[in-house]
Amino acid sequence: MAILATWLWSTAFVGVKIGLEYHTPFQFAGIRFFISGLFIFLLFGKFNLFYSQVKANWRFVLWISIIQIFAQYALFYSGLNLVPGALGAMLIGASPLFVAIVAHFSMHNDKMTPLKTFSILIGVAGIAVITLGRTTIEMEGALNLELLGIGLLLVNNLVAGYSNVLVSKSSADVSPFVLSSTSLMVGGIMLFLVSIPAEGINMGPFPAEYYVALAWLSFLSAAAFSIWFTLLKRPGVKVSVLNVWKFLIPVSGAILSWILLEDENPDLISVIGMVIIAISLLALNFANRKSVATKSRATPK
Repeated sequence: MAILATWLWSTAFVGVKIGLEYHTPFQFAGIRFFISGLFIFLLFGKFNLFYSQVKANWRFVLWISIIQIFAQYALFYSGLNLVPGALGAMLIGASPLFVAIVAHFSMHNDKMTPLKTFSILIGVAGIAVITLGRTTIEMEGALNLELLGIGLLLVNNLVAGYSNVLVSKSSADVSPFVLSSTSLMVGGIMLFLVSIPAEGINMGPFPAEYYVALAWLSFLSAAAFSIWFTLLKRPGVKVSVLNVWKFLIPVSGAILSWILLEDENPDLISVIGMVIIAISLLALNFANRKSVATKSRATPK
């Protein structure tokens, strides 16, 4: 399920690129997320149950909406606008490391071990190899603005880790589908409202490819967030281990671009980066199994 969620997120890059040709970042994201949340709401179907769960847990749901959707994507788009694309991709690709750090200080059963740390750093190295192999980093423009962009993307990674930990630790009696639906709708409305004074209002008309991209992005956000929240709330799932699967996002993105885009072809550096990420996932799996086996031996029979 984690692999499916990361594959869905990896397809977002093309859709976002198409959407931003015709729409402003915050407004496009706000519309996309609101439609995603509405889609889950309609699919959930049990409207009385939906309402009762939101009413009983409205503070938690509102807080997740603010940090998981509004704050994270506001930081993401603002930071990405200020740094070269390759550097932005590397910083976002390194998010599992930041999630693991947040989990280490927030959860008693999700501590960093030397082997886990090593495996995550290998994954970060794989992200760097793929990114640098596909494009070069050129620092241009005002250095202060680029440093601000780097800071915003790093804070975005920490916010992502914090929100993942919150969902995983929550004892709130709320369905992952209700939580993902409400957070997407509320966060989407917030992004749209902020976009009005910042970007103005652009309601089209738009070409057919814009609506196709919007429809796909809305679907994948609905599916991926629902899967991710479900996994985070499963007993025994470690936030740091789950998020390492996000290293697959650039791998899937590169493979999809090779398949779908005429001017994209496999290259040696990207393949090496993918092998490095595979080694990272294998090392983390070994570290996780070793941890489970150690706890099993330590538990009195």
